[in-house]
Amino acid sequence: MAKTSAKRNSQDDGERQPRSLKFATNGIKTDHDFANLMAGLMSDLIEGRISPSVGNATCNAGGKLLKVVEMRYRYGVAGPGNLKTLTLTLEELPAGGATIVNEG
Repeated sequence: MAKTSAKRNSQDDGERQPRSLKFATNGIKTDHDFANLMAGLMSDLIEGRISPSVGNATCNAGGKLLKVVEMRYRYGVAGPGNLKTLTLTLEELPAGGATIVNEG
């Protein structure tokens, strides 16, 4: 009987693994990845697979990721293949300090 309960416990652990974990582990590279992560996260929260604090932290991080995408769209400089790049830091500051220039 102990073997049966051990099998049940391992199956329960597999079933309790958050759905969003698969998407988070693979990384968020596209809008589809982000949408899948958020959809999985909502399901995980509703089903109690993750704690509300982890869900909140993930949503906050996702919001910051979207903000970076928005900033790249607004302020990025067009590069090869019309892909915009946003430089967030400078390697070396100019002698007079940093100057923000809006090229858009």
